[in-house]
Amino acid sequence: MPPTSNDVEVTSWADLQQALFQDTWDGRIGRFRSPFVYRGLRSESWPLTTSLQRLGGEYHLLENHLLRNFRKYARDFSQPGTSVWNWLALAQHHGLPTRMLDWTYSPYVALHFATDDLEAYDQPGVIWAINYVKAAEFLPPSLREALRSEGSNVFTPELLEPLCTTLRDLELLQREPFLLFLEPPSLDARIVHQYALFSLINTAQDTLHEWLEQHPELYFRIIIPANLKWEVRDKLDQAGITERVLFPGLGGLSRWLHRHYTPTPGQTAAELLDDQISG
Repeated sequence: MPPTSNDVEVTSWADLQQALFQDTWDGRIGRFRSPFVYRGLRSESWPLTTSLQRLGGEYHLLENHLLRNFRKYARDFSQPGTSVWNWLALAQHHGLPTRMLDWTYSPYVALHFATDDLEAYDQPGVIWAINYVKAAEFLPPSLREALRSEGSNVFTPELLEPLCTTLRDLELLQREPFLLFLEPPSLDARIVHQYALFSLINTAQDTLHEWLEQHPELYFRIIIPANLKWEVRDKLDQAGITERVLFPGLGGLSRWLHRHYTPTPGQTAAELLDDQISG
């Protein structure tokens, strides 16, 4: 994706901290309370396309078939109830192509996903930040009223279900595209540890980055230069933001150890081990 006027290019760890927490002071309560959700990507050129859209072709025709068959064959493994929103969240969580995108309330969790792939350390990463509080102002009246009555800025499956029982219902609420955020149930520790929530647009075809181009006041991007990624990664590890924590289990442990013991360019394994011991 080409650079935009909403891009913040950082050159140091200190710059990055300033950018991550910009506009998070809430003067009404005298506290830092961020209205943003964050998504980290390993390359600044990656657009905000969903896994469903990345299938290509007439992907929107496949959505109901994918979800229907997931519900059919997943029943022996999970019982999320009858709500399509619970099933959609479960499907997204386990890698089924859906119209959802993963976000987090934590800027550091987003920073992890922008720096976890060592194969992408030759290119800048990016953090997307969307003001989910202001984004709710563009919802259809019935959805805005539901959030207002609940005193919330994001939906849960239980809150959304009485208003929309199907994806088709969501599409019919408003002709123009709109964006909503959905907090999934605590399916497992990953959801909890990653402070996760999902975004979805009311149609499968509309892309989030195109929607944001029409609402530039709702977002900014932090560009992390390639030469800063190793420092960021090491400091995140020191702060405990690692695969071992974010992906509880042996898989996450193995991913963390694999990355942690990978030498930097020009560094030998012996030098790495010496640094580990001396550190």
